[in-house]
Amino acid sequence: MKKAILAALATCVVSVPAYAQDDASLGGAKVGIVAGYDSVKLSLDGESGSKGGLVYGLTAGYDFDLGNAIVGVEAELADSTVKETVTDILEAGDEASISASRDLYVGARVGFPVGSNILLYAKGGYTNVRVKARYADSTDSFSDSDTLGGYRLGAGAEVVGVNNFARIEYRYSDYGKYSTGGFDTGISASRHQVVATGGFRF
Repeated sequence: MKKAILAALATCVVSVPAYAQDDASLGGAKVGIVAGYDSVKLSLDGESGSKGGLVYGLTAGYDFDLGNAIVGVEAELADSTVKETVTDILEAGDEASISASRDLYVGARVGFPVGSNILLYAKGGYTNVRVKARYADSTDSFSDSDTLGGYRLGAGAEVVGVNNFARIEYRYSDYGKYSTGGFDTGISASRHQVVATGGFRF
């Protein structure tokens, strides 16, 4: 599945320059595939650690072409392969893991053309990630999941074709302090991502 997503994304990205034209509008509806690098960071009492993996998903949005700028709205549904596992915690052979799962984003962006088909933009909005935790020892196992909400900021460059588009983007997400059952764990969660998006416009 992940290989198919990356192959489709590569096809979209490569095909954009061939379809680009000087009078292409920068506005309209867009749907695309997202894939890239994901680094999740956890911090507690001045100590921090991060784990990297692959992020992949789908995005959709609409841009309003104002002539010398665009203003748009977009939503994204993504997943991640980031997972951290440790062993021998409470007893020899036990194992605990925490993984980042589905990630929802909704936000807005503003961009400015630097050429007839090239757009530089900044974005921001709300993001919500599901975190899964699991612990297993020689006699039993336990698993649970929770959601963390926060904000996302990002910036990127986009090439716009007649019927398709491609973009490269950096974004930072901050989920604040992690609380569960009314208890503040003191753990802060954030992530850095560099992603490519390719898709179609209508």
